Amino acid sequence: MLRRGLKNLQQIGRSYSHQVNVATSPERQQQLALMNDSCMLVNANDKVIGKASKSDCHLVDTYGKVKLHRGFSVYLFNSQGDLVIHRRSKHKITYPNFVTNTCCSHPLHDIEEEREEKDAIGVRKAARRQLNRELGIPLDQIKLEDLNYVMRLYYHDAGNDIWGEHEIAYMFVMQKDVDIKPNPSEIDEIYYIKRENYHRDILEMDAPLTPWFALILKHRLANWWDNLGNLEKCTDHSIQSFYPK
Repeated sequence: MLRRGLKNLQQIGRSYSHQVNVATSPERQQQLALMNDSCMLVNANDKVIGKASKSDCHLVDTYGKVKLHRGFSVYLFNSQGDLVIHRRSKHKITYPNFVTNTCCSHPLHDIEEEREEKDAIGVRKAARRQLNRELGIPLDQIKLEDLNYVMRLYYHDAGNDIWGEHEIAYMFVMQKDVDIKPNPSEIDEIYYIKRENYHRDILEMDAPLTPWFALILKHRLANWWDNLGNLEKCTDHSIQSFYPK
């Protein structure tokens, strides 16, 4: 598996070699280093059963499958009700240049506080860490209680058949005005999307959507947007899947 992982990393690097110094840029090297982070392997009931590197958790096997692991997504709205989304950096290993929600990543197994299960505290702490890392939001502007835990999403996507996703992802909605300074190794462009015609505006962007964002856009985003002041109305912590039964 390690040998296959290294081979895939080399393939990905070569596939971007026609771009300006992408494969050898500092931003690219940061992304490659992050593939050593340890994610939490979970079963279908979201019980942690082990750990594996981020690389191992995203490799697509010969059957088109990816290891099931825990993740999260944050949907940040400002006080005017605009949604913050972004275009993933061209330096990303998985889904480069895709448009996605505000922030998405994984709680890390080797960070003890991110393994805390009660009230999704561990995942909230991971989301706070990543909002700082990806968007440069100062930590003192993010309180754990700002992150409203609304649901868990199960999904599987084979990506480009080399790198994919298979997650039970915790969904957080946050409405707050914060200072944003995007990390160029993570984000190429930030967008502020208004509620009016949001579906059309997002779909007309000249980029594909990440699979998790596409599912939320279709099935849940409007409900969250219309209930920002009363998110309890649309909170359900069961594991939900929008695939045909």
